[in-house]
Amino acid sequence: MQRQSHLLTLPHSPYFCMPESVGHYEDYMEHTVHRKAGAQNNFNIHFVVSGKGYVEIDGERHALVAGDAVLYFPLQEQTYYTSQDDLWSCRWVHFYGDGLLGDFLVNQELHLSQLWSLRGTEQWIAAHEELLAEAEQHRMLRPHRLSTLTYALIALFAEQAVPRTTIKPVSSGNRILEILPLMQKEAVQPFELERWSSLVGVTPHYFCKLFRAVMEMTPMDFITRCRLQTAKQWLLERQSASIGQIATEAGYPSASYFNKRFMEHEGMTPTSYRQLYNNANK
Repeated sequence: MQRQSHLLTLPHSPYFCMPESVGHYEDYMEHTVHRKAGAQNNFNIHFVVSGKGYVEIDGERHALVAGDAVLYFPLQEQTYYTSQDDLWSCRWVHFYGDGLLGDFLVNQELHLSQLWSLRGTEQWIAAHEELLAEAEQHRMLRPHRLSTLTYALIALFAEQAVPRTTIKPVSSGNRILEILPLMQKEAVQPFELERWSSLVGVTPHYFCKLFRAVMEMTPMDFITRCRLQTAKQWLLERQSASIGQIATEAGYPSASYFNKRFMEHEGMTPTSYRQLYNNANK
């Protein structure tokens, strides 16, 4: 069984949180997921209802059984899959929001572990079913309802989740994760390595080394991905803006350099990307 609903991502959403997709898989032998670091720009809760599966973190494999969950922050590498001997039933939700959402999850110390167990699984399953049914039946017709149900699901998780491993004092690696929402928010501004390293409390050289270890990319690679994501939204939302104007406002020194980086990541020019979207909506 595969129930899933993929929803439109709202740019500049007025809501605290929104689902990007939500689903329930059961007896799905091919359920294997691997996303490279930087591939998915939203949060992901993956919860095991029954059966067994595995998640790989930092090269180590961990078993997930009924009541266990894995929580990913945006842009983290993700690898998880069902056991072939005991296929899992799992419920998942990918969600996003403004910077306050990241602050809320960090304040709840949910960034300090990826592996969790829920104390009250029935409540969380019921809340998830309500969100999934809303997405299946109404799609994006009632965004306020989607946001309310998503927040209820996140709040229940924060209330009931217990880390599978003992939470350690906040390390420099954890502080990298803490500043990611702010880095993403300010990506179009000039990148100042000294500022970000001072926020983490390390030298610029060690900041770069630590960032690569945590995110499997350089700080500038991360900024580039964020700038491109912003530019892609602006290309579609601001039809009257020129490519040069968008390039400048997205943090690029010239339109030619913007074109080059866009082509490297998207396989087409910004102009072609805009035209492709326009043609698809005619």
